[in-house]
Amino acid sequence: MTTQVVFQRFLSKFRLNYLVIAQYLIFFCFALTTLSVVAENRSATASVDVIQEQLAKNVWEGMDEGELIRLRHFYAQRDYQPIWTLKKDSGVLLDTVLNFIGRADEEGLTSSDYHIEILRRLRKESPDQVSLSLELSTTRSLLALIHDLSNGRLTATLADPDWHIPQQRFDPANFLQQSIVSVNSAKQLEQTLANLSPDVPQYRSLKQLLIRLRALVAAGTVWTRIPDDISSIHPKTRHAAIPLIRQRIREAHYIFEKPEYDIVSDDSELYDDQLEEAIKAFQYQYGLNTDGVIGKNTRRAMNMTAVGHIQQLRITLERLRWLPREFSNRYILVNIAGFNLVAIRNNMRVLDMRIVVGRDYRSTPSFNSRISHLVLNPYWNVPASIASKDLLPKQKHNPNHFASEGIRVFSDYHYELELDPDAIDWHAFSRSFPYVLRQEPGKKNALGTIKFMFPNPFSIYLHDTPSKSLFQRDIRTFSSGCIRLEKPLKLAEFVLGSSFEKANILEKIDSGNTQTVYLPEPIPVYLLYLTAWSDEQGEVHFSADVYGRDKRALAYARWLQPEPHLSQSF
Repeated sequence: MTTQVVFQRFLSKFRLNYLVIAQYLIFFCFALTTLSVVAENRSATASVDVIQEQLAKNVWEGMDEGELIRLRHFYAQRDYQPIWTLKKDSGVLLDTVLNFIGRADEEGLTSSDYHIEILRRLRKESPDQVSLSLELSTTRSLLALIHDLSNGRLTATLADPDWHIPQQRFDPANFLQQSIVSVNSAKQLEQTLANLSPDVPQYRSLKQLLIRLRALVAAGTVWTRIPDDISSIHPKTRHAAIPLIRQRIREAHYIFEKPEYDIVSDDSELYDDQLEEAIKAFQYQYGLNTDGVIGKNTRRAMNMTAVGHIQQLRITLERLRWLPREFSNRYILVNIAGFNLVAIRNNMRVLDMRIVVGRDYRSTPSFNSRISHLVLNPYWNVPASIASKDLLPKQKHNPNHFASEGIRVFSDYHYELELDPDAIDWHAFSRSFPYVLRQEPGKKNALGTIKFMFPNPFSIYLHDTPSKSLFQRDIRTFSSGCIRLEKPLKLAEFVLGSSFEKANILEKIDSGNTQTVYLPEPIPVYLLYLTAWSDEQGEVHFSADVYGRDKRALAYARWLQPEPHLSQSF
């Protein structure tokens, strides 16, 4: 190795070490600058000049670019005047805001996301004057919480890709500026901020239950678990698990306070009448058939932990924040997860029915639209996917299937050229299906006698069904995406209103002819996915996460919590 090569390698290593040392020096200088800024901000009193100077910089502890932009927008509207020092009783206003931020957990949010401990520490450090750091940090957290309560913390379509209801647009900076200008007291500000959450009974009921459950978990309480590997238990029989089930019901009474759950403590293994009444009430609360049989779905509901309930409530409250704040006087809510439809008139539920929704691989999405018309004695234009995947195998197995079900075969969607099914070799087709199927109106028609039409890109509608027995199932995911109705005529009466009798719906159905009936005015319909909801009495109900959308959204939000392992009785 020559002397020149050795020298070049030495220079190379020296340059490398020099670059590393230089990088460390730059980082050290940056850190010193940041720390000095932080220290200066904590000691500096908030004023117009200081706020304007600070917001012109790009260095601020723990604040990202989006938050800086939001703060600049807000303070520019008020000529950089501080909020928490110029108002009369500004200290009371500030404490009101800090208390409001500290209660974010009650809304299903997380107060630490709004830096509440940092704010409390800064407030303690500045008992007599508001520092720049406290001024800007409080405003930053408040703007973020205002946005999250009014619009939802999560971007709906990212947290739940099957959600297609637009989130409302809301400007937290304008709202806060108007609120600060208009309020005359801390009490008024407190009420103004409290009104940000959805002002509906359902939201309030879920919120109150969430508060109770979180207190329960914080105390270390875990509910009794029922063994999974047991057979169904029928009333008036004996089983070794009955004392555990009785204890689980008593635990449910502690949190829900339902009179039916207030049963005596007993070690008897007899499934008696009192426990049967309690089990039926429990099944009703969890969207199950109230048959009193303690089967796998009832045991699964009983083994839902308090933490699991909390997670359902949190994501449901978030979904309610995604919805518009104003609804019309009449509208329809379809709860996909709860297999339920309710019709609302003047904020009162006037109709309630069971529904069947899409299978897990043809799941019904969440969206909103307006029902414009009904079709009586409808044809069923079979979607291509259903024709090839569902009906073709049945025709292969039974060459008379199409004829027996009133299904006709056409060359295309013009329905002009009809083909003879007996002249077609159905076994020659597998994945590709070159024909179009249509089912005639009648008793076997998959859509029943009536369907409710509303524009949407998913080809989904509400309709009657000849398969009435499916409404007695606990988990009702049997359709190809559309909503099957338990009481279609009752819904027709609701949407048509006073014109129902004039429309002669029953007479037109009896005629067997396909007819279209337009509504006097379109009725809004919302298809939602809510695994927790409340009834008119404020009682909260739960259902299984049949499509896994809660789990997906909770994971996106990083709200999934570890389950506790210790058990504690009430």
